[in-house]
Amino acid sequence: MPVAVYILGLAVFALGTSEFMLSGLLPPIADDMDVSIPRAGLLISAFAIGMVIGAPLLAVATLRLPRRTTLITLITVFGLGQVAGALAPTYEILFASRVVSAFACAGFWAVGAAVAIAMVPVNQRARAMAVMIGGLSIANVLGVPAGAFLGDNFGWRSAFWAVGAASAIALVGVLTLIPRIPLPAEKPRLKRELTIYRDRQVWLSIAVTALAAGGVFCAFSYLSPLLTDVAGLDEGWVPTVLGLFGLGALIGTAIGGRVADAHLFGVLLSGIAASTVFLVTLALFAGTAAVAIALSFLLGVSAFYTAPALNARMFNVAGAAPTLAGATTTAAFNLGNTGGPWLGGTVIDLDLGYASTAWAGAAMTAVAIIAVNASLRLHRRTPSRVVTASAGGTSDTSGTSGTSDTSDTATPAAPSAAAAPPP
Repeated sequence: MPVAVYILGLAVFALGTSEFMLSGLLPPIADDMDVSIPRAGLLISAFAIGMVIGAPLLAVATLRLPRRTTLITLITVFGLGQVAGALAPTYEILFASRVVSAFACAGFWAVGAAVAIAMVPVNQRARAMAVMIGGLSIANVLGVPAGAFLGDNFGWRSAFWAVGAASAIALVGVLTLIPRIPLPAEKPRLKRELTIYRDRQVWLSIAVTALAAGGVFCAFSYLSPLLTDVAGLDEGWVPTVLGLFGLGALIGTAIGGRVADAHLFGVLLSGIAASTVFLVTLALFAGTAAVAIALSFLLGVSAFYTAPALNARMFNVAGAAPTLAGATTTAAFNLGNTGGPWLGGTVIDLDLGYASTAWAGAAMTAVAIIAVNASLRLHRRTPSRVVTASAGGTSDTSGTSGTSDTSDTATPAAPSAAAAPPP
């Protein structure tokens, strides 16, 4: 795996910490800004909405710009957005800072994912994405609990300052360790890349990703008040439980990244089904502290076990447009991260209680399973032929089995960093 892929994973650590740390900061933010917890939860949706809109817009805007310069600019803007959030005097300004940060985060994800995918062969795409998602997992293990700890002891603004500092470190890494990537000889054409949206499998992948992510984060976004108000845990437990979720995410990413390239549909079906079971169990036994803690860990495993497969799936069915494929995956994840917290806040406002967020999340993941099965049936009717690089030239592998899939269209192996520059 190229070193640059690991550097991208380190940068994603800062991005992911900012995206998810509000799950442990909602109560103090709500108190300081004099808003309700569901309204404070909209800050999570604001970030996700910015990601949904920003990913395709920035992917298109930067399509013909140098990749390294684009990454440097985006991580800089993201860091400044964290500073603006730390200094925000009102809820509205904090909301705006989240949207700006999300735009930069979305662009970095889209461009960074395209660069990572281009650096590895087609049969290692899930592993490359697992490295980047690993940065997100570590953010959940260390960054999110650290943000909750800082919020409890030094005020919620200190968490934003910490992410700003982490962004500066990430900027140094990108500046010093990611090489200059020249533009390709043939400039990318937007019209050609947009043709991916004619494919039903692309839209099914968007639906699966959004529903699978949204179901988990419908409950995760309100995990802090659920743990304290329903499970009866002291606030000091919240960073520890968030850390357990992150540890589960790290384990799930490692396993899913290694298995998904060979058994993509199997990973999707088993992982999303497991999330559904865990959410239902959480809804039923949220009042038991030990069960709530254990399920927080297991949800981290199941959610991030599927993440490399969800990313790789989009690049497989939209391989002709790698930049837009990365942007579309980012947007799809954050459609879920928008809809999930919104649905969770809605059921809370209906006085159904914090545990009801798990029921709502389970409904979303159940629909995701239906969408995966629809995609699998369509794939079986049109079996794939994947061309991968080999020592003597090329070799063909068929994606005709039910759970062993790598692509839906004939896709050339992604060029290595030495052979050709990423798009």
